[in-house]
Amino acid sequence: MSTLIDNTTSSQNRDVTINIRVKQEKRNIIDRAAEVQGKTRSEFMLESAYQKAQDVLLDWAFFDLDPLKYQEFTALLDGVPQPNQKLQKLLTTKSPWE
Repeated sequence: MSTLIDNTTSSQNRDVTINIRVKQEKRNIIDRAAEVQGKTRSEFMLESAYQKAQDVLLDWAFFDLDPLKYQEFTALLDGVPQPNQKLQKLLTTKSPWE
């Protein structure tokens, strides 16, 4: 999967600062998690925030439909799915975590 933004980690490419204030308890948890992964607090926070930002952007979807197509689209989403072999298999296959 390609990234939305260049994620080069070279320090020479870091040209902006992000400052945040946080309660001591939250910082302690972040520090413990960073330590578990062998990272600095900054590395851990940047990677975590960056990943969350990518997830949000990748989950965001915009459909530009004319009113008739939008009505058809929502009707399909709201309607009862027609039984078929693939749907039956999906509904009867155990999840990997079961």
